[in-house]
Amino acid sequence: MNTTVNIAGVTFKNPVMTASGTFGSGMEYSEFVDLNRLGGVVTKGVANVPWPGNPTPRVAETYGGMLNAIGLQNPGIDVFMERDLAFLKDYDTNVIVNVCGKSVEDYLEVVERLADANNVAMLEINVSCPNVKEGAIAFGQKADALFDITSRIKKVAKQPVIMKLSPNVTDITEMAKAAEAAGADCVSLINTITGMKIDINRKTFALANKTGGLSGPAIKPVAVRMVYQVAQAVNIPIIGMGGIATAEDAIEFILAGASAISVGAMNFVNPYATIEIVEGIETYMKAQGVDDINDLIGAVK
Repeated sequence: MNTTVNIAGVTFKNPVMTASGTFGSGMEYSEFVDLNRLGGVVTKGVANVPWPGNPTPRVAETYGGMLNAIGLQNPGIDVFMERDLAFLKDYDTNVIVNVCGKSVEDYLEVVERLADANNVAMLEINVSCPNVKEGAIAFGQKADALFDITSRIKKVAKQPVIMKLSPNVTDITEMAKAAEAAGADCVSLINTITGMKIDINRKTFALANKTGGLSGPAIKPVAVRMVYQVAQAVNIPIIGMGGIATAEDAIEFILAGASAISVGAMNFVNPYATIEIVEGIETYMKAQGVDDINDLIGAVK
């Protein structure tokens, strides 16, 4: 039974990886999860300098999910390379570094620093960051801005580039096409959906930031729909995410057109979720008589 998938020339032992920001950079979950069993570990977003993140409270529970407004708190590329990348060298899994920034130059600085990191298999570019030069509109909310940042990153990146698409747009396929046209090797979707919660007793916002990103099972039907739409619109591989809690969820995304999937919010609920999904996909393949996981990718038209 073959569970390996190939994405932009990178071979994954199975299609299960972690969603950025929900798994630390691997170290935090390593006592629960054997990282060697995962197809890939996607790190928390890293910027060129340390980011303090947003004021608290930054997390709120919602029906079927959660809101977060962490604000991409991270220690910066120097600490990340010395501590997190060094730790991940000991594991047989693909390391995908999520990159964030407030200007194109910020992104390029991180991408250039990672160019010679021999244990970084791919880069995932978080274009849901607010672009300070565009009045805080996210890079991923305008097709021309997405095309520009993708093409500029591709000029300096040594690793294959995944553009992580925001669902907070009118037409997700327009954004995917812009990323593909600019040379992206892959797209991942979806990032969180903007939401809000109000504490009716305190008569105030549940998050200090007022709005936050909605993730968890509640967003899965939206994510599956968007993955399917993008799979019909572009020819580059897709990594699907958004509310995946079980192997059945993961298989839905694969049938819709995703070559691999990322597990996010469920890591907070069940730290063993990724391994259970790896095993569950194998169980499903045996039950269905499927010898090759690649036969399932985009099988539902």
